[in-house]
This record gives sequence, structure tokens and C-alpha cells, in this order.
Amino acid sequence: MSKPILYVKQGCPWCIDALEYFSKVGLEVELVDVRADPSRMSELETISGQTKTPTLKNGDFVVADFDVEEFKTALRESPQEASKLGIVL
Repeated sequence: MSKPILYVKQGCPWCIDALEYFSKVGLEVELVDVRADPSRMSELETISGQTKTPTLKNGDFVVADFDVEEFKTALRESPQEASKLGIVL
């Protein structure tokens, strides 16, 4: 099974918070820094319709431009995704 993709920008405080949260809950992600690899920015825009980070993609499930509380809200609204990610709220 492939890891969820987390699009970030170096120095982004929300990205740092997201990474700390994912570490705390044991979620392993494929990290894509769109500043370090600008070729991936178009991929971010395609999947989310915007260029802001953090953005998490797991299959068809996308949470764009979130803080940790917004991410938790998205999981509460999609409990099947929380289960797929192995996150208990």
C-alpha cells in the first residue's frame, strides 16, 4: 500500500504542525516539498485546485491548505478515511 502524499513548503508553520501531528499519531507520509521540487507544484495544483500547503492526498481523499484542527474535522466528516489512515480521533 502506498503512503499518503503530504505536499509542504519548507518553513511553512502549518506544515510543521501537520508533520508533528502525523508523527504523534503514527502516520507515515511521502513528503513532497514543492519549493525543493518545483516540478511537483503543478501536481499539487491538479489534485487540489490551489498551491497552498500543507495538502494531504490519500487516493481520492484530499485535504488542502489545512491546519491540524481542520484536518481532524475532515476526518470526522469522512470516518472511512480516518480508518484507512489508521487515525483514531
